[in-house]
Amino acid sequence: MPKSAPEPSSNEPESYESALAELERLVQSMESAQLPLDQLLDGYRRGAELLGFCRTRLDAVETQVRMLDEGQLKPWSDPS
Repeated sequence: MPKSAPEPSSNEPESYESALAELERLVQSMESAQLPLDQLLDGYRRGAELLGFCRTRLDAVETQVRMLDEGQLKPWSDPS
């Protein structure tokens, strides 16, 4: 039996932006209520993976920003 939506992949996204775009597409297809129950469950699982990836990336960026705010990385200053 052919599926109406592509099978979710368990591959890690290339970037935060690609994960977010995939997550948005996934939510739109799930909200359409046109998917069979098994595909909805697969979509939910993939969405949870993508959300975890995005959270991890945001946490890493937040840590870097904190380091900058705490002065651990010195701003460049013009010697003239």
